[in-house]
Amino acid sequence: MAGLRVPLVEPGTRPELAGIEQRLVAARGQVSLLYQVLLNSAPIADGWEQLLTAVRQKTGVPPDLRELAILRIAVLNRASFEFEAHVPHALAAGVSEAKMAAVREATLGSAFDARERLVLELTDAMTCDIVVPDALMARVQAAYDARGLVELVTTVAAYNMVSRLLVALNVEHR
Repeated sequence: MAGLRVPLVEPGTRPELAGIEQRLVAARGQVSLLYQVLLNSAPIADGWEQLLTAVRQKTGVPPDLRELAILRIAVLNRASFEFEAHVPHALAAGVSEAKMAAVREATLGSAFDARERLVLELTDAMTCDIVVPDALMARVQAAYDARGLVELVTTVAAYNMVSRLLVALNVEHR
């Protein structure tokens, strides 16, 4: 695979980005490799941070389900950086090593309970097929109220955005 397709913006090297960098450090503890890429566009980095902070920290999506969906998206979109970046979050959310291994598989076997399978089925449909079949959506609607449905679908959509940017720009762990 070719190398990174845009330069990294090292923190502290562009004074006009100081405010965004300070918000990133406050929200995330550091300016990660992903944000060093995004800082090539200050408006994108700023908006991205706001959206993803809302998705990860301000929704009612249970952390274990959020992290299973993110890991599954990373697998489906071949975004190894995203997968590896979320392993610690998944572990902290209570996702077992066995479930993380199972999420890499093509089938949604017995490792997952009914609520996990439903979220993973939605994740697969949104990621691979884009259009969610009516029967699947009816099951999701039966499990979530309107807010929960919007937050779950947005989580899957947002992390598809993340993985596709990472893959397109060849962002990998260093």
